[in-house]
Amino acid sequence: MKIFCPHCEYQPLAADRWQCRPGCFTIWNTFETHACCPGCAKQWRLTWCPGCGRYSPHDDWYHDDVPDESIAETERDVELVGA
Repeated sequence: MKIFCPHCEYQPLAADRWQCRPGCFTIWNTFETHACCPGCAKQWRLTWCPGCGRYSPHDDWYHDDVPDESIAETERDVELVGA
């Protein structure tokens, strides 16, 4: 699983912080808790990107690893040979 902004592909750093505002003003890394504030348990739906300054749904930041096509072709070839 890769995490990056759906707009600009900024990859959040471990040192990046977000603030629960409006809310309890807790500061934390939102990706450590899947956007749930550890101070007040508010579940944030949108996440602000420090790279481009835009908001997007938090779940849109999570991207499944897509296998490289050349690797997929190699695996397919191995399966065919082994059949």
